Order: sequence, then structure tokens, then C-alpha cells
Amino acid sequence: MALAEKLRSDYDFGHTLDAKHLPRGESSVVGPLVRLFKPFDELVVDFKDFKPEALEKFIEESSIPLVTLFNNDPSNHPFVAKFYNSPNAKAMLFADLSTEGFDLLQSKYREVAEQYKGKGISFLLGDVEASQAAFQYFGVEESQVPLIIIQSDDGKKYFKPNLKADDIAPWVKDFKEGKVAPYVKSEPIPKENNEPVKVVVADTLQDMVFKSGKNVLLEFYAPWCGHCKKLAPILDEVAVHYEKDADVLIAKLDATSNDILDENFDVRGYPTVYFRSANGNITLYEGDRTKEDIVDFIEKNRDKTVHQESLKDEL
Repeated sequence: MALAEKLRSDYDFGHTLDAKHLPRGESSVVGPLVRLFKPFDELVVDFKDFKPEALEKFIEESSIPLVTLFNNDPSNHPFVAKFYNSPNAKAMLFADLSTEGFDLLQSKYREVAEQYKGKGISFLLGDVEASQAAFQYFGVEESQVPLIIIQSDDGKKYFKPNLKADDIAPWVKDFKEGKVAPYVKSEPIPKENNEPVKVVVADTLQDMVFKSGKNVLLEFYAPWCGHCKKLAPILDEVAVHYEKDADVLIAKLDATSNDILDENFDVRGYPTVYFRSANGNITLYEGDRTKEDIVDFIEKNRDKTVHQESLKDEL
């Protein structure tokens, strides 16, 4: 009863002592059991473990289609929400549902979903037309369709573009066996990077921040963020202040267009500013957003670099 109370906003609960009262009027049902009725897949599922945690998990997992369909039909949206709220790894196949060969692609995908049912991975099929926001979020393009993305429970993403129907099963198998490298969303590396505040993207984060040997102040920002826009001219001033100091780099990274896989950076809002000293000490900046305070913070936390030491020796 406690579980029914907890989930009553999402499910209708009932009980009976006579199986004849069930929608199908079955008299052969042997109880006690919980029967879940649903408008998709096998239509009914039975469960006999009455432990609250196991029962709740059964209800939540069984109330999601084997393959959730993401299209412009509003009736599918509650299932899509449940898919994304699931703690499972999430496999997402994006395709043009109107193209020749789609039926085979869907069939092979469903076979794989059946194979991994109950094994910690959920499956979604997204129509290209309805998935533009997802394309932007993952940093992929329509020209890469059909494509599959798996987002693991630790947030890492795995990506296979322009796949064929027969590619699905072996690729998912390789993912489960840890043989697929994570996909990192990154903006293109700038051809020119001559402004006082240098642009960092995911593909240059290691070289510009971790391997540069410099003291680096790095802002994680969002283009739409008002506070970031106010901070921008102040960071420009800080960067100009250090323009002749080869050991200090002031930089920024668009956190909406680049994945941040390094666990040292905990970015939960914008702007978030971190300082990495030349020796690798990483500190979150929590001071006032003024040129004077930021410069003072850098001076207190910077390390001497090889470049500084060599200049000292020459003098």
C-alpha cells in the first residue's frame, strides 16, 4: 500500500482475490502476484517479488517500452521522460523514419534491445525531425544519420555515425565490453586565437591548460548567460594585464558546446572560474568579479615556471 501511495500519480493500482475480474478474465493465474498492464510490447507482465524496492524497480522498468519512440506525437512524451530519468545507460538511435531501409534498421535495433533487456541499458529510437535539440546537445549533425549514441550512467558518451543495420549488435557488444572509446563533444579548434582571452575547446583542453606549463585562469561560460557577458570585459582587462607575462594564460571555454570530462572541474552554473597553477594545483575562484580581485587571486596562487626560473638565472 505504501508503494501504491508513492506512485499513485503515475499509475492506477487495484487488487483482487479472483483472477476472473482481471481485464482478460483469466482463471489460471496463480497468485499472489503483481500484474502490470501496459499499452505496448507484451501488454501484461507478472512479478512475484513483493519486496518494496524490487517491486518499484519492476514497475518503473516495465512501464518503459522495450524501445521508446521519440517523435512529434505528444502521447510518446511521458515514455521519453521516463527513458531519460532511468538510471540505466541510454542507447539512442537517431534515424529518418521515412527512408528506405528503416524497417530493417528498426528490426535489428529491437533485436539488440531484447538481447540486453534487464541488463542496465535502455533503448530509444529518435526521429530526425523531432531530434534537433538532441543533435545540438550532443554536438552531432544530421549528415551523420543514422547514428547511435550511448550515454553511460557516469555521463560519458559513445558515438557511432552513419551506421548500417548490421553494425548495431556488434557495436553495442563492444560498448558493453569496454572496447569503445568515449566520444567528446568539441567545438572546432580556432584557426586564429589572437584575442587577449584565449579560446579553449574540449580538443585543446589538455594542451592549453594541463600541458602548457603555465598558470591558467579558465572561465567556463554559456553564450546566453548574462553574468558571463558582464564578466567578459573584466577578463579582457585581466588578460591585457598579463599580456607580457608568458607564464600566465587567461582563457575561456563554452561549456554548452564542449564536454568537460575532467573531474577536477565541477561546473554547475555559469560563469564558473578555475585557476590551475603551473605545478597543477587547481582552485575554484570565489572572489569578487573585479579586475583587481582576480589579479590578486592569480598572484597569490601562481607558481614559478621553468621560463621564470631561466630568466632569474640569466639575471
